[in-house]
Amino acid sequence: MKKIIGQIKLQVPAGKANPSPPIGPALGQHGVNIMEFCKAFNAKTQNAKGMIIPVVITVFTDRSFTFITKTPPAAVLLKKAAKIEKGSGEPNKTKVGKVTRAQIKEIAEIKLPDLNTDSLESAMRTVEGAARSMGIDVVD
Repeated sequence: MKKIIGQIKLQVPAGKANPSPPIGPALGQHGVNIMEFCKAFNAKTQNAKGMIIPVVITVFTDRSFTFITKTPPAAVLLKKAAKIEKGSGEPNKTKVGKVTRAQIKEIAEIKLPDLNTDSLESAMRTVEGAARSMGIDVVD
């Protein structure tokens, strides 16, 4: 059993990991082979182009590492669905876009593995809450 010396959490554009900050310095301070991580991450995420992929890298005492990728943040998926650049600065006053119930359901299905629920219903409520906090209206 190898001893873990650190965990690094990053959000990296799919297929676009490179040694520049924030990736290089974050991995470098743990002595991880940066190019090795970039190649492995890019290979694993090449089908999700344009998405931001959260990744958790576990580093061991011998400088080897493993990583797991998670689903893109709900906010990123919502912006894509509503076709907007960013959320509203004042979500309670200024609405910046609309998503349909069907889009909410799609996003909830993508996010389900990373949410702390097994029910699609509550996953949908979570995503709806995220949409509201970004100033995106949910329409039927």
